[in-house]
Parts: sequence; structure tokens; C-alpha cells
Amino acid sequence: MLSLQKAATILGAFSAEQPEWGVRALAAHLNVPRATAHAYLAGLTEAGFLRRTPAGKYRLSWHLAEMGAQLTAALPWFPEARALITRLALEVRSVAFLCILEGEEVVAAIRERHPDADIDLPLDVYLPATATASGKILYAHAEITPRTFAQCTPSSITSQDEWRTEVAKVKKLGYAYSIEEWIPEQCTLGVPYHAPDAQRGGSVVAAIGVQMSAQRYLREERQVRERVLGIVREAEGV
Repeated sequence: MLSLQKAATILGAFSAEQPEWGVRALAAHLNVPRATAHAYLAGLTEAGFLRRTPAGKYRLSWHLAEMGAQLTAALPWFPEARALITRLALEVRSVAFLCILEGEEVVAAIRERHPDADIDLPLDVYLPATATASGKILYAHAEITPRTFAQCTPSSITSQDEWRTEVAKVKKLGYAYSIEEWIPEQCTLGVPYHAPDAQRGGSVVAAIGVQMSAQRYLREERQVRERVLGIVREAEGV
């Protein structure tokens, strides 16, 4: 059976730059046997998430658009947040993201990449909470204590003591960062996002921010932080 994480990875491989995949190309991209890639694609096609083209390749199905419309219709703040992510990507010239909590799972709901960004667009949909800026923000504001710690790199948080210190820092500063804790040589900066009609200090509905190379982030940390915070506060009307 195709796992949810594997299905998310495969669906995430489809983009504006790569709208369709053949079995051979996807197998090479995922580093799996062709038979495995074919099984993945066939399973997602049968489930209605992909469609096969006359040329024998695969594209995303419109069924996904229907599902997305149903999901975002229940989140009245979502259209404004999407516009905000586009603005962040354009003005910071980076990958910009919006993440939400689904139970205790951190989900990357939106990602956009500026053409000049110095990293590729990550494909993961479910993110390690303790190793990402988004996870730190969402867990801190939801007051969730992690059950386990994802040791993605040598810099990842691996103990409750480290986590408590990090959460206190996030709440004090009003933002979070992940310096090579999730992906080597990459950093993320995230801030809590409140629905536009909520008063400051109200419920945090998402974590948004930017992701870039560690080299650039460490060189421009203050400028990036001030720009991101300024854009978000302006959008929230603060």
C-alpha cells in the first residue's frame, strides 16, 4: 500500500516547471525501480489524484483542485495568506511557505519560490516539528509537547531541555529560526500568522516565513528578519 508520506512526495514532484512525469523519469527522480514508480503512479491514478495523458505520461487530476477548493473554503483567511506568501517570495527573493497544524502534524500548505532563490523548492509536505521554524512556532503556540525528536542533522534538537529553551525563546522573540536543523546548508525563518480579523495576541492560525541557503541567511539575517516581520505585521494590520 502506498504510504501517505510517499504519496505526498510523489504529488509534490508535480509543479509548474514539471507538470508531467513519465515512469522512467519519476523512477530516476525518486531513485526507485521503474516497477515501483509505475505502481505508485497507477495507484494515484486509480485513486483519482493523477490522470494519464495520451502520450502515456502523468499529470495532476482536477480532482485535487476540487478538494483544495473545499478545504480552503473552510479557511476564510486563506486567500489573503496565499497572497502574502507570494509577496514574501517576491520581496525576499527566496522560497516562502505557510504551514498549519493537522493534529500534531506540521503541514506545508503553501510554498512559492522566487526564480532567483538560492535553493530548490522542498518537496516534503509533512515536516519535522522540532527541526523546523514552522514546527517550533505552531507547537509553541498550541502548547504541544513533542513525543519524539527528529534528528535530521547534527544541529537538530534532541532533548526536552533543549526544546523547552527553544520554545521560551520563540515566545519571547515572536519568531523562530532553524539553522541547518532540518536540511544541511539551509535555514528557515518563521513567524506566527494571525487571521487578519483577529486582534493581536489572538489565535495563531499558521506559521509563515522564508527558506534559503545557510550562507545567505547568516549573511543577511537581520535584514531578512526585519523584512519578513514588517511584511507580516503590515498584512495583519499591526
